[in-house]
Amino acid sequence: MEYKELLIEKNTSIHEALNRLDTLRPKILFVVENDILMGSLTDGDIRRYLLNDGKISDSVYDACNKNPKKVAKSLIEARAMLSKDYIAIPVIDENKKVLDIYWGENSKAHTVLNVPIVINAGGKGTRLEPFTKVLPKPLIPVGDYPIIEHIIHAYEEYGCHEFKVIVNYKKELIKAYFNEVDKDYRIEFIDEDKPLGTGGGLSLLKNKINEPFFFVSCDSLLLEDYGKIYQKHIDNKNDITVILADRKVNIPYGVVNVDKNGEYLNISEKPQYTFLTNIAMYIVNPDIINDIEDDMRIDFPDIIEKEKEKGKKIGTYIVSEDKWLDMGVMPELEKMRSRLYGE
Repeated sequence: MEYKELLIEKNTSIHEALNRLDTLRPKILFVVENDILMGSLTDGDIRRYLLNDGKISDSVYDACNKNPKKVAKSLIEARAMLSKDYIAIPVIDENKKVLDIYWGENSKAHTVLNVPIVINAGGKGTRLEPFTKVLPKPLIPVGDYPIIEHIIHAYEEYGCHEFKVIVNYKKELIKAYFNEVDKDYRIEFIDEDKPLGTGGGLSLLKNKINEPFFFVSCDSLLLEDYGKIYQKHIDNKNDITVILADRKVNIPYGVVNVDKNGEYLNISEKPQYTFLTNIAMYIVNPDIINDIEDDMRIDFPDIIEKEKEKGKKIGTYIVSEDKWLDMGVMPELEKMRSRLYGE
């Protein structure tokens, strides 16, 4: 469920709110005006309002709690608050605009996966230069933690405690960092002697993994139910599941359409295009590793194509773009920090 399903405009009727609350889990709505938080609304709030001679046709703003008990400035802060048994915690910015909502359904793993996680952390991160001239991309901080720790913490919530990290560029810095981290998970570093692309490093894991595993890059963080993704991989009997984001791009110009002879047809004024993008997160069956040639540079999309040609089943799992946090380039890195910390 998307967090926006828990938002309700302040002028909506109480009657409509009751209908929505009947279908929601958690049983709470957050009252907004143009995404600005105005209050929270539960069945209890409505019941008390109606007992005090309120009308079911009145607006939700009349009945809501105008001082919600807890709000957060970051998803990390919201996780800590949720452990105190609040139903849901809205994440807001300095203007009280709702950026996200954290609740039990999306903060705690209902399925304990306890599967291996392979993180590809060997690249140079050239798109983030000059920062990656000093630090390897996995150690670039996003708020209080480097990106690789955000990724690890996300999987820890699903009972995953075994991490294999493929390293190459500035690998000693990465290893030194984790030597100093107080951690309750196991991390094994897989050394590339030379760059092997975004997929070739998996060849170094032969005989090390015997169950389907998540294979992720250090570019992306996903705010999604990993249990559902993994279960779909198993249920569909996929050999590889490619996780995709439904991305929208607004073109700030008029786009001119012409025919094959170059004759004018029409203009689409500032159109929006939607496409599915590969976010470099996969679930992979262990036998795929055995198909990867040793000591050969290859990117994972090329591995997918080779496996497809062999008749292997390639599935997909699509998430909305607001569930995908990307740090591949500087503007996206700033967006990630803002989403996580609300600053």
